[in-house]
Amino acid sequence: MVDTGQMKNDPFETVEPIGKRVLIRKDEDKKQTKGGIQLPDNIEIPTITGRIVSVSAEVEMSSEFPLGQYDKVLFNPKGAIPVDFEGDNRLFVVEVENVVAVFRK
Repeated sequence: MVDTGQMKNDPFETVEPIGKRVLIRKDEDKKQTKGGIQLPDNIEIPTITGRIVSVSAEVEMSSEFPLGQYDKVLFNPKGAIPVDFEGDNRLFVVEVENVVAVFRK
């Protein structure tokens, strides 16, 4: 669950994904490649990275999905549902099928 207490006028206080879904805070968009090439603002990247903020009870109890809170993941944003709690709109509800990789140390 995510506490969204920063917006006082919003009647919702938490976001909890349901079903086989996770809530992801998308990383900042990269404006430059590692080699120093500046990317245009309107470039569409097919997969993006972020951190899992919350997992549904179904995902949490299943050994089929090796996902947990704070995991850094690579996900396909095509089916991601934006959550409009923040001005910069970086929260997304994502089906676990659209999480394509987990970064591990």
